Amino acid sequence: MEKIDEFLRPDNWSLLLLDETKQELYFELAVGRASQALKDVRIKMGQGIAGWVAQHGETVVVPDTTKDTRFFSKVDEKTKTETQSIVAVPVRFRDTCLGVIELINCIGPEGFDPRDLKLLEALSDFAAIALENARHVKKIHELTITDDCTSLYNARHMGFILETEIYRSQRYNYEFSIVFIDLDHFKQVNDTHGHLVGSRLLAEIGNALKVHCRLIDFAFRYGGDEFVILLPQTSKESALNVARRLHKLVREGIWLGPEGLNIRLTPSVGVASYPVDSRTKEGLLHLADEAMYLVKNTKRDSVAAANMGILPNVAANAGSTD
Repeated sequence: MEKIDEFLRPDNWSLLLLDETKQELYFELAVGRASQALKDVRIKMGQGIAGWVAQHGETVVVPDTTKDTRFFSKVDEKTKTETQSIVAVPVRFRDTCLGVIELINCIGPEGFDPRDLKLLEALSDFAAIALENARHVKKIHELTITDDCTSLYNARHMGFILETEIYRSQRYNYEFSIVFIDLDHFKQVNDTHGHLVGSRLLAEIGNALKVHCRLIDFAFRYGGDEFVILLPQTSKESALNVARRLHKLVREGIWLGPEGLNIRLTPSVGVASYPVDSRTKEGLLHLADEAMYLVKNTKRDSVAAANMGILPNVAANAGSTD
């Protein structure tokens, strides 16, 4: 892509990529004056020159933006620059538009040289191949670290994240905690409604747990009907408050309501913290699991913590069930 500056010499140029979910273009790469101002700009499909190129998949050469009704001044207003001419080419892989390469103010009095246009379109083809390969690598990576059923991180990735968090916490003298959550009597759901319903229930609960976590937290499906939440920079006391909230969330939830099933269940929850309970990955996992099984093998529907036992009155404080 550095050939753009070397051979075409625009005032500014950018690579915009398509956010398929929102159907908007965003500036993945911007080179030139005021490029920093573009990082938060979004352009809808069909909007402006770049949006039109993304929507139609055709190259556009605009020698004078004042004479083209597709041009809009949002970007100029944001960057406080003046766009006089534009060359924009789609970045396409097969029949899919991945984005747009857009050059600003690179058309001279004689127009845009057709040979330069061929060069730009060739660069666009190379960019498309590179982007598609990157998307495949990202997808393969996601498949190796996420759980198919819930889309949460899987147990294998949990081991890696836990090791990373131990290293980070040792280096910066942080605390962190993990919360184990097991769904009580989940087998009854499978026996009553079938395994497909059970899988949808796991997905719904997993998503709810993730939504109720902070952005810096990690949610994992550990296996079966067990979930793990890793809470960076979180003391044991704070983790117990989180555990109580997540216990209440699961306990008071009415699950798969839109499907008319209205399933209710309770969780058994265990908590362990670094470094007060253990300084090793294996030790933390064992202690959190042990605390969870202390609940599961006695009263269920409650929260326990390593070296503390079952917390009093968790179920009572969470409210009664039908």
